[in-house]
Parts: sequence; C-alpha cells; structure tokens
Amino acid sequence: MTRDIINVQYPTLDHTESVANIAITKQSVTVANGITIEEAFSNKNNSLFIVIDNTATAESLLTVKAGDAYPNSMLGDIVIELPTGVSAIQLQDLSRFEKADGSIDLDFETGFAGTIYAIAKWAGVREVN
Repeated sequence: MTRDIINVQYPTLDHTESVANIAITKQSVTVANGITIEEAFSNKNNSLFIVIDNTATAESLLTVKAGDAYPNSMLGDIVIELPTGVSAIQLQDLSRFEKADGSIDLDFETGFAGTIYAIAKWAGVREVN
C-alpha cells in the first residue's frame, strides 16, 4: 500500500517570542491508502497531537500501527474509537509506534471520511540570528 504522507506542523513565534501561531493545513484522508506522518517524533518532547475531523455520520476506528524501532513495539497496534466530529490524539508511549525513520503509520476503518493534521512544538533552543 502506498500511504499518503503528511508532515508535522510547527508554530511560528511572533517577534516578541511570546506568542506562537500555527496556520493549519488539513489533508483529506483516503481510507484505502492510510496515512504516514513523517518525522512524527523528531521533536522527542511528547507534544505531538494528531487532530482528526470525522465527518462521517457514525463513529469510526483508527489503528495506530506498531513501529519497528524499539522493543516495546511488540505490544502491537492499538485501535482508537473516533467519534463524529473533531478528535485530538496524543500518544504517550512514543517508542511503541515509532518507525526507524521517525514516522508513524495510521490506518482508518472503511466508511471513515474526514481530514487530518499533526501539530507539535519545537524542542530545544532555536538558532540565534
């Protein structure tokens, strides 16, 4: 299967560095393809949120696929119920789902319709200009 790719979206700090803003870009989900979130765990600070808008008329299921980078991936996939409307998902056991390239794979149940995006905050210190 060739998965659709999305990237994590990060905030841009204003000139005072007191306020951060993210201009969100949503992607429609093609159920047959599934989603890969590239570099999902490059921030390493547990700030990743996956936001899914289920526009179908019924609940659906999301499968967060087990990764291949760490031993606790042996715990396997996890299935999450997606109610209709917007859900924000935060993964606490990052290494369970992280693939060797730092990405994560998501599969959607047949009948799901909607959009997805992923956001996180930067970890570490930014370069001084």
